[in-house]
Amino acid sequence: MAAQFDGVAVEVERAAAAEKWEGSGLVFTTRQGGSVSPRTLVNYWHEIRKAAGLGSLRFHDLRHTAVSLLLALGVPPHVVREIVGHSDVKVTMMVYAHGNLDEKAAALIQLGGALLSPVAVIPAEERER
Repeated sequence: MAAQFDGVAVEVERAAAAEKWEGSGLVFTTRQGGSVSPRTLVNYWHEIRKAAGLGSLRFHDLRHTAVSLLLALGVPPHVVREIVGHSDVKVTMMVYAHGNLDEKAAALIQLGGALLSPVAVIPAEERER
C-alpha cells in the first residue's frame, strides 16, 4: 500500500507497476495504484493496530481523532469540513466539535469568577455626569 502524500513510496510503487499503474489519486492504494476494498483496508488496520498495541481502536476512530485534533488546533471548521468531505459544516460541528475537558473547566471557572465578582454600583449622581 502506498500513500499519496509520501512521494517516494508512490514513485517506487509506480515504477514497480510500470504500465499496470492505475494512478487513482487515493491515499491508500493497491500496488498498482488502484483502490483498496474497505474490508482489505480494515484487515490491514487490524494488523497494524495489534502490532502497535492499540487495543480495540477502530479504523473510523482515526478519522474522528483527526477531525477533533484539527478543530482543537484551531483549524477553521470549513477547512476541516473540506478535508473530511462533509456536505455541510453543520455536520462537522455537530458531530465533532465537542470541547475537551480543559476547555469546559476553564469556561466554568471563568463563569464562577464572574458570578463571584462584586458588581460595581455607581451612584446615580456619578452616572449622570
